[in-house]
Amino acid sequence: MKFPTLPFPAVLRPGFTRAEWIFSFKAFAAAMLAVFLASWAGQPRPFWALMTAYVVAHPMAGAVRSKGLFRFIGTLVGGIAAVLMVPRFANAPELLSLALALWVAGCLALSLRDRTPRAYAFMLAGYTAALIGFPSVDTPLAIFDTAVARLEEIGLGVLSATLVHSLVLPNSLATSVLGLLDRTLGDTRAWLADIAARRDGGADRRRVAGDITQLRLLSTHIPFDTSHLRWTADAVHAMQDGVAAMTPLLAGVEDRLRALEAHGGVPADVRALLDAIGPWLALPPEEAQTRLPALRTRLAALTDDASRESLADDPWARLLRVALAERLDALLDGWLHCVQLRADIDRGLSGAAMPSRATPALSGPKLHLDMGMALWSGAAALIAILACCAFWILTGWPMGSAAAMMAAIFCCFFAAMDDPVPAINGFLHWTVLSMPFGALYVLVLLPLVQDMWTLMAVCAPVFLVVGAFVGRPATVGAALPFLFGVIGTLVMHDTAQADLTSFLNSMSGQLAGVFVAARVTRLMRSVGADWSARRIQRATWRELDELARLPRSAGRAQAYLLRMLDRISLLAPRVAQAGGSVPGVPTDDALRDLRLGADLVALQGVRARLPGEAVLPLQPLLDGMSDWLRARIAGDSNALAAPPVALLERLDTALVRLIEAFPASRPLPAEAHPAAGALLGMRRNLFPDAPVPELPRAPIVLNEETPA
Repeated sequence: MKFPTLPFPAVLRPGFTRAEWIFSFKAFAAAMLAVFLASWAGQPRPFWALMTAYVVAHPMAGAVRSKGLFRFIGTLVGGIAAVLMVPRFANAPELLSLALALWVAGCLALSLRDRTPRAYAFMLAGYTAALIGFPSVDTPLAIFDTAVARLEEIGLGVLSATLVHSLVLPNSLATSVLGLLDRTLGDTRAWLADIAARRDGGADRRRVAGDITQLRLLSTHIPFDTSHLRWTADAVHAMQDGVAAMTPLLAGVEDRLRALEAHGGVPADVRALLDAIGPWLALPPEEAQTRLPALRTRLAALTDDASRESLADDPWARLLRVALAERLDALLDGWLHCVQLRADIDRGLSGAAMPSRATPALSGPKLHLDMGMALWSGAAALIAILACCAFWILTGWPMGSAAAMMAAIFCCFFAAMDDPVPAINGFLHWTVLSMPFGALYVLVLLPLVQDMWTLMAVCAPVFLVVGAFVGRPATVGAALPFLFGVIGTLVMHDTAQADLTSFLNSMSGQLAGVFVAARVTRLMRSVGADWSARRIQRATWRELDELARLPRSAGRAQAYLLRMLDRISLLAPRVAQAGGSVPGVPTDDALRDLRLGADLVALQGVRARLPGEAVLPLQPLLDGMSDWLRARIAGDSNALAAPPVALLERLDTALVRLIEAFPASRPLPAEAHPAAGALLGMRRNLFPDAPVPELPRAPIVLNEETPA
């Protein structure tokens, strides 16, 4: 007899892997240890410890440690805030509601401003104050005991999870981090190979940008890892920055080759040099360093050829070759530095001492930050919490505190999304499906539990199976809210005195809070992917405007490159979600703004060392650049379509004055090369199809003392 197939999606059918079962058993063991320790210590709500063990659970031991630390810190700060606010405003419920709502909103804004796993501490500090403060309004004198109890219960959950995940089959971050590092280097090498073969490297560009951002977020957990990887954190961060610094160089080389191709074709000596660089990229660090002088000799020969008789009448070709050589020179140094750091990481993983390498100090955030949206998300949380509190105060509903708590939690959980409502509704859907299981535990099974062994027997069937689904990436979005729905029911009730009436009343309060959070978020906070893409693009233009107006240090320049790469990785999925095209957001070359920013930084850095006649036309150029960028930010249709022709004239004037500032009888000095390369790069970025400018026919030769 053939039985019908169960109508479940494939991802919800059993067939768990070994890793998923191991994760589930470890999470369950940590949860049972936590509830045992909390019960043994006489804690009033030991299931808070159980929930914490599941909240911080993660397949990687380092992530468990970092999440646990951030959760404990957030709980401590949130508990202190509740202790300070509740007794002070206990007789003024309106003021207390406003104070707690403002606290949650402020902490949420700070968490969104961070955009790293550290943001978890800010978020916890926010809604922990709500979790402790709102249920304590009727017993304000007991707020200190309640806060201490929550902190101890959560601390025991963190301790249990850390011990189990660190000691029992610990899973290191090393595999994920090293795999991502090698993929980043591989994508960078593939990009350069595409350049050498004159193939389209668009996919490689997008992958490099995404890899750097993923690596930066994942590397936050490295200091907490259980292996020797934790000693390599500085090298990993330096390698991220090194790859980021190479991206505008790669884009610049690609552009210079495109310009040479359009200007009579890529010369044979340039093609030969690119063919020689390809195999060099695959060499180990020691051999690469040994062969680097030979490549530099060929690079110098390339630039020496710029003064040959055959190029005397073509100053544009000479300038392109010099600019290409400058970019390739820096690219070779950058690649060697990155592969040396990769070797250092392998050395550190083996337990050997890490060599000390100089790294530039960065100034400014490394990730794109949108403080406006962070504050607006906080405002949405403020309105949702106050709406629940107003209904609670006006009706005297006993479970109004549950609604306010859930509104705070759900406004925080998904605030980083463009449109959090689908995620909130999905969480609500699986929470509702978990209600029968929660009722079964609270009303039937837990009153029968006599000791830890019976508790483990009662919890194991559901917790182990659902925990395995949590360990599966394809089902974590459904399994996690289901599991938290069951555990949340245990947390919110006194399991020794719960009845059907209190259960239904509590669940209605929780569901009401989630509903209010979803509705307020829909009205105030939800935005489309196209809107977010345009906002990210405007942030880029604002920063380019600052670069045009203000001189920047090297550290700020490097931080700018990292932010730009992060924005590229943020733009790509949003443009794809919007159908592949967003009005006002150019998608044909996402690295154009990155290259433009690097050129502006280079120009600002050397202008003080140039002769007066070369500096004179730079300020009008930068002013014109700033005016054009501000017009784009304001949404001017002409500015969005193309840069003004006057900007091209100022660029050509600056190039001519730079060349004329030095006598024709000697080479262009080293301090002028970055300025020449930057001006040429800006012209190519903004006016790639413009006719070749009329330049003075002076010899342009790369000085042998040009720094790498």
